[in-house]
Amino acid sequence: IIASLERPTQGQVLVGGHNASKLKAKQIPYFRRHVGMVFQDHRLLMDRSVFDNVALPLVVAGLGHQETARRVRAALDKVGLLKKERAVPDTLSGGEQQRVGIARAVVTRPSVLLADEPTGNLDPLLSREIVSLFSDFNHVGVTVLIATHDVALVNRMRQRTLVIQEGEVSEGYFPEPA
Repeated sequence: IIASLERPTQGQVLVGGHNASKLKAKQIPYFRRHVGMVFQDHRLLMDRSVFDNVALPLVVAGLGHQETARRVRAALDKVGLLKKERAVPDTLSGGEQQRVGIARAVVTRPSVLLADEPTGNLDPLLSREIVSLFSDFNHVGVTVLIATHDVALVNRMRQRTLVIQEGEVSEGYFPEPA
């Protein structure tokens, strides 16, 4: 609902001061440029290079070649994959593919980052690395929302947490302000 992939049946969804539930269909693609999405199944284009996968949202947005290249390389560097920019996703490990997906999600400098089970298929060490990346993005002002079933991961994060069961918020953890 936050990314306007689905519309709410009632209520409103405010994202960055915009009521996402009131957007017209032609406004949604522009709105989504402010929302980065990391998918559990990576959703990479297997016939394109890592560079091209990360560049895709910038190309769609019409950014120039030099700015696109600069941002893509910065995003790949942030996730530790700069040296793999020419590789195709099939040659990467699952953790590397997930990091390509993260780079693609943050290359547009979104104000909100949504991650659906971003560590679901990763070993514990890679999971910690991915969560550390999300924490880094959060520290520079990006709102990060992670959907996960990994309770241990959530507990280690020590961040505001909501538990949703059968469509209802049932409990939450709210850390004390620093």
